[in-house]
Formats: sequence, structure tokens, C-alpha cells
Amino acid sequence: QVQLAESGGGLAQPGGSLRLSCAASGPPDSRDAMGWFRQVPGKEREFVAGITWSGSTTMYGDRVKGRFTISRDNAKNTVTLQMNSLKPEDAAVYYCALSSRLGVVPMTSISYNSWGQGTQVTVSS
Repeated sequence: QVQLAESGGGLAQPGGSLRLSCAASGPPDSRDAMGWFRQVPGKEREFVAGITWSGSTTMYGDRVKGRFTISRDNAKNTVTLQMNSLKPEDAAVYYCALSSRLGVVPMTSISYNSWGQGTQVTVSS
């Protein structure tokens, strides 16, 4: 079973940047899409960004479009989320996730079958 481990969370000032990474260990299927979600207490998990195995398709949540960029390195089994122009409302626990859907980037959490433990992102001056 694939295990996912996020890193790179922390504190950033509004307008600043953070880079999150997710390392996958185990035997990932080469067709897996990977995604990032975030969650704050009392709210549902929100889709942030996702990418197909080939990298040819990326999807972003409306609230992060134009500010966040997702990428992946299949040779290293990693996916990265570059977060720029951070806003206080971006503060959340960010989760990396793996989906077995083929050729698409699901935007609902139910479509993802493996999850990391999460990494905290705080945006504050």
C-alpha cells in the first residue's frame, strides 16, 4: 500500500510563499493522479490542486487559481505544491492524496484512496 508523507508546511506572511512536498513510498500505480486538499476545523476538506500521472492535466480550486502551482516528479515519486501570494484564508492543514482514477484529476475527496497525515500551513503577519 502506498504511503504518503507531506513536508514543507509552516508559517508565512501574507503575500509570501511556501512550498509543500509529498513523497510517496510503496508501489504507486503509474496511472495515479495526485492531489492536494486542505481543511480547517469545522469545515469540509477542500480541493486545492491535482495532477495526472503524466502531468499533462492539472486542476485547481477556484480560490487558489493563479497563485498555486502543482507539479510532480515521477522518478522521485514526489508531488509539489508551490504556493505564492498567500492569504490568511489559505491557512489550513494541507493533505496530499492519491487517486486511482485514470486520466483525470478528481476534485472530490471521496475519489482519493490514500492520504498523508497532513502538514499545517499558517499565514499571519
